[in-house]
Amino acid sequence: MNRDSRLSVALHVLLHMSEMRSAVTSEALGSMMSTNPVVIRRTLGGLRDSGIVAAEKGHGGGWTLARDLRSVTLADVYDALGTMTPFGIGVRDPQTTCPIEKGVNRALVGALREAEVLLMTRLRSVAVTDILKKATRSRTS
Repeated sequence: MNRDSRLSVALHVLLHMSEMRSAVTSEALGSMMSTNPVVIRRTLGGLRDSGIVAAEKGHGGGWTLARDLRSVTLADVYDALGTMTPFGIGVRDPQTTCPIEKGVNRALVGALREAEVLLMTRLRSVAVTDILKKATRSRTS
């Protein structure tokens, strides 16, 4: 099963950008992350629309942080990327007439809702910079 790695890519890019002093191009970020610059541009587009990053055009332009990452949570980045389903589990037939399958659907949908609430609560509690702090500590250990 393919996994949606957009959140991981976005966080990785933001943390690299936080260590840079000037605007950085999609090409430079793509090279740094071994990723196509188009993927970087698509990812940063949602973050731009949410006010997390800004794009500067022209010579010396590129992407910059528009917000202090201490005030940006993982949930902010998740939301900026648009609709993602955090889990690849779903029901076979949501309109079933079978009473057993209806029971299965209720159980799965309920469990998935609870898991999503728990996930979003956790994502709201972590600032993007918390990742960098932990990564920096592990580098020096």
